[in-house]
Amino acid sequence: MQKIFRVISWLTWGLLSFIITAAVLLALPVWQQVQRQSNYASRDPRSSSEIGGLTRKQYQQLARINFVSGHSAVYQVNGGKSTLNPKAWRHDQVVYQQLDSLGRTSSSTVAMLNWHNHANTALRIQQRTDPSGWHDNRNQKMIYNRGHLIAYSLTGGIDPQTGRYNGRQARGDQDNPRNLFTETDFTNQALQTIYETRVRHAIEDHHQVIYQATPIFRGSEQMARGINLQALSTDGSLNFNVYLLNVEPGTAFNYQDGTSWPDDHMQVAVPLASDNQDVQGQGQSDAIKVTGTYRWPMASQQRTYYRTSNPTQLGK
Repeated sequence: MQKIFRVISWLTWGLLSFIITAAVLLALPVWQQVQRQSNYASRDPRSSSEIGGLTRKQYQQLARINFVSGHSAVYQVNGGKSTLNPKAWRHDQVVYQQLDSLGRTSSSTVAMLNWHNHANTALRIQQRTDPSGWHDNRNQKMIYNRGHLIAYSLTGGIDPQTGRYNGRQARGDQDNPRNLFTETDFTNQALQTIYETRVRHAIEDHHQVIYQATPIFRGSEQMARGINLQALSTDGSLNFNVYLLNVEPGTAFNYQDGTSWPDDHMQVAVPLASDNQDVQGQGQSDAIKVTGTYRWPMASQQRTYYRTSNPTQLGK
């Protein structure tokens, strides 16, 4: 009997040792991440009430930039480093701004994201909102997108009215007028998706990320000249700050009203990352299917589409 008790005691102690060791091993990465976040944030002298990000002066500077054919449409802002404050992250939410007096999303939208916010892409709904400067796509040329400030895939569980996380739905923010602007297919699919993918991968790895998106308008123009994107994880492992010009290969725009016309001289450099499967083939709907890719290293033509159903919804 004593031998049995000794065996049971040994097994119990062994099991407890295993559980304790496993708990320590599981908790260690979390503790290390908390330490990294605390150490990184402590270097920033600002208080937690200051979000940081794009200033009005920087906004005006970016609005004056004109694209030159044959060049890259990506500008590094502040040396590519975000000016967001890592101390400002509190809980997952999106701080939407109201449309301006011209009906534009001309102010910065800030998202505080974590792994909860990865949306189920299968739950996308049809987009019906026409942002300022919008025109339907025609003649099988894919030129215009309803571009998100904060990507659908990053807004799972976010209430589009309040911006608060409610956790009751896996769907992202798809057709919110305060989260859309008229964006070219190239800038949306070949450029912006690269940076959205970096944010998505960061939150999938359980990093807390502050992400800011600011469409840049010049004067009273209805179509944005570009969009400033910057993101910073609270431990500093993700850090970028870019300005993406709103341009399309083979196309010229009147940004005052968003109209466009063919321009065979308009060429745009294509980032190598645009060949990534995460980037190409986005922006499709039940009514249309987009075909083709932007040819690397220099694109001179638009992608094309074909109808699958309900032509009246084309471009919607």
